[in-house]
Amino acid sequence: MPPTGLTVLDLSAYSGLAAVGAITVNMLLGLLMAFRYSPHRSWPHRRFNYFRFHNWTGYIALAVSILHPAILLFNKNPRFRIRDLVYPVHSPSQPLDNTVGAIALYLLAFVVVTSYLRIRLGRHLWKSFHFFIYFAAAALFWHSLFTDPALKNAAVDWFDGGKLFVESCLLLIAATSWLRLRHARKRAFHARQIAQLTARATSE
Repeated sequence: MPPTGLTVLDLSAYSGLAAVGAITVNMLLGLLMAFRYSPHRSWPHRRFNYFRFHNWTGYIALAVSILHPAILLFNKNPRFRIRDLVYPVHSPSQPLDNTVGAIALYLLAFVVVTSYLRIRLGRHLWKSFHFFIYFAAAALFWHSLFTDPALKNAAVDWFDGGKLFVESCLLLIAATSWLRLRHARKRAFHARQIAQLTARATSE
């Protein structure tokens, strides 16, 4: 039984927010790797294996993402069955948003499992699979934003504390991803310039 003052729905909602937080940290660390950020050369100027931390945040995100719907099995009204969680198309409340949430969970599980097998898969194939994290995050944010934590199909309160947390995480990921894309385009542009200069020098 949950502690006094906390309901089953509260625990489910908090675990869902924990999943959003974990996936946000995970993606930010992944983007730092894409920037080739070095915590030894830059802040905090210490050797820190944030690749391992990146992996662990992925495991944590998957664990709390599984816990989030599993807790609903203990809810009395509406009553959820295992089938409603695994295949929530006909779940007793908010079937569309719950289906999107299930898709997020399955995609996240796929990314975590393939990352665990990255050496066997090879870097090129693993990297292709790893980009599914963006689809998983999009589905997770959709589910988190549009579901009613009280399961009453109420209108979305965009200024609710939980929703504000999800919105902040979404904006942070969007801004960092845009910077990553901009950085990648600059690198590609400089690479083309160097290639052109090299070609001209060779032809002269």
